[in-house]
Amino acid sequence: MSQFAKQHLIDPEICIRCYTCENTCPIEAITHNDDNVVVDFEKCNYCMDCIPVCPTGSIDEWRVVSTPYTVEEQFEFEELPNQEEFETEEGGDESTIEALDDEIANLLAEAHSGAGGKTKAPDSASKPTINLYNLGKPIEVTIQGNYRLTDDPEHDVRHLILDAGSVPLPLLEGQSVGVIAPGVDDAGKAHLPRLYSISSPRDGERPNYNNFSLTVKREDKGLCSNYLCDLQQGDKIQITGPFGSTFLMPNDPEAKMLMICTGTGSAPFRAFTMNRQRTSPDLTDSMTLVFGARTEASLPYFGPLKKIPDGFLRKYLVLSRVEGKSKRYVQDELLDRKDEVLSFLKEPKAHIYICGLRAMEEGVEAALSQIAGPIDGGWEAVKSKMREEGRYHVETY
Repeated sequence: MSQFAKQHLIDPEICIRCYTCENTCPIEAITHNDDNVVVDFEKCNYCMDCIPVCPTGSIDEWRVVSTPYTVEEQFEFEELPNQEEFETEEGGDESTIEALDDEIANLLAEAHSGAGGKTKAPDSASKPTINLYNLGKPIEVTIQGNYRLTDDPEHDVRHLILDAGSVPLPLLEGQSVGVIAPGVDDAGKAHLPRLYSISSPRDGERPNYNNFSLTVKREDKGLCSNYLCDLQQGDKIQITGPFGSTFLMPNDPEAKMLMICTGTGSAPFRAFTMNRQRTSPDLTDSMTLVFGARTEASLPYFGPLKKIPDGFLRKYLVLSRVEGKSKRYVQDELLDRKDEVLSFLKEPKAHIYICGLRAMEEGVEAALSQIAGPIDGGWEAVKSKMREEGRYHVETY
């Protein structure tokens, strides 16, 4: 037996504690404590089912090790350890390590055939605080307001404003918090937190107040969404977080942003837009939003969006269920504006953000692939470069 092994790890700095990987793993090789989500080396069979479902790429970490990290050691990680350096004997040890590296590369190539892949934060983004409050140490926040955003009876979307009081809660646009619904599950265990994106800028829903907002759609039989949508002013809830260190906005005012979303995927883009309105109100032609919904009545923030000057935020609202009109989706809008999008893709400071239902991602990728055809290397080359430079960001669910 070789003295070396390949070990699957999770990056605690990028992981947003959504527990999707844990719920997906068919052999229960992924587990968590109050701080971290980890992979049990003794159980993992490298089936790779967890790779495509991870929204951040934090699951995509590997090390060749002489002694595998135990679950308990991984629970203590605040960041991933560096790859060990081995003193090897020429021939046997070196060839074993190379073989393990090749095996990992082959597994990842296969797993990434449908996955989003890893990403990084923009170079100019602020450094985020993550995992300040966890399952063992959540904080209590107070509901300041609960406002319905939609007129469609089948799409009850709420804007919730929450006050953290005197408790420090540093948040950046693009981050999320976990909401702990009261009660226990069928197994008698406390419910895991449900993640919701912050929809307010870093200085608060109200400037310079320690409050923030969430955008929540009531889901049929949704445990946490119904809990949140029914909250009243003055109610208190427990949250964990903040989470997320890559889906962040650039602080560079020269950076241009193309934001593509559906439904409550608009939450981080509301935060992005409000931040720029407060910090750089004179900017023009720097932000473009392609926002998909069924109808105007089911589109969150429809009224406030209309009030933002087109010069500051170029808005394309795409409706798929308008009576008497053919269905249209965000990818159709991108294709209709292919010249504009192609010009954007050539910008060295262009950033793309995609947020919403996972079903949208495939259509958007297909549209961008078609649009980027005239560029050397096509869309894959463009996407690879943008991802390496922290300019391509996807969070779908």
